[in-house]
Amino acid sequence: MSPFTGSTPRTARWDHLRVDIDRGVATVTLARPAKLNALTFGAYADLRDLLAELSRERSVRALVLDGEGRGFCSGGDVDEIIGATLALDTAQLLDFNRMTGQVVRALRECPFPVVAALHGVAAGAGAVLALAADFRIADPTTRFAFLFTRVGLSGGDMGASWLLPRLTGLGFASDMMLTGRFVAADEALARGLVSRVTAPGELAGAALGLAAEVAANSPVSLALTKQVLQANTDAPSLAAALEREAPVQVVAAHSPDVREAVAAFRARRAPDFAAARPTEPQHAGDAVPSATPS
Repeated sequence: MSPFTGSTPRTARWDHLRVDIDRGVATVTLARPAKLNALTFGAYADLRDLLAELSRERSVRALVLDGEGRGFCSGGDVDEIIGATLALDTAQLLDFNRMTGQVVRALRECPFPVVAALHGVAAGAGAVLALAADFRIADPTTRFAFLFTRVGLSGGDMGASWLLPRLTGLGFASDMMLTGRFVAADEALARGLVSRVTAPGELAGAALGLAAEVAANSPVSLALTKQVLQANTDAPSLAAALEREAPVQVVAAHSPDVREAVAAFRARRAPDFAAARPTEPQHAGDAVPSATPS
């Protein structure tokens, strides 16, 4: 993601999300609790644009995505998305589906790790948002479902057909996507759909704790590691993966974060990666080179 901006200032307020940033950790909350955080056209667009802004600013080192109220996200709003699409022509439908895909790409390609903090229902598009995160932490109430086939839609939506088999294997992905059944937290853990299940009441602390642990690492390292993990998922061979990793490691080795890590080791102190980074450009005319490829 390029750090260069134009003349448009940072968005001061988001209509469909709540955003809090503290010490490099952003918490982005889907804030429609009365509708189980069902997504609307505006919510998708806000997520897409927010992730782009945070990626350009480079001040965020980890992000927690959660949902307000009784559940994480119940998917697309029945009236405002599913019903509304009945009135769209083919070109408009294609534009909408490409926008939802842009949200998933933004989650996968942003230069900071994303922690999905899951509770209650994570269904349809909500389940895909969770898949697109780098970490998925669930509390015992979490239930996953890919409901697309139950409403006449293809289960291959928003990248689910690419993301889910890579987490769980093709067999279990087929089970979930073709039946549309709900999967509880314990089964999701056993199948690799989530990385951990917390005790009741401990989800928020666990998600923020993980995000803070990740955020303490080098921002350059986080961005490049996430990039190469994504790229090498489909590497045809170990040789191809090694060849892709080599130039990425060169970029990392030339970053100020490595110099700071070495200095901290010699001084027997914790590294301060924030102080090691140059001031990020606010506009194209103030640009400085970025250590992270766009």
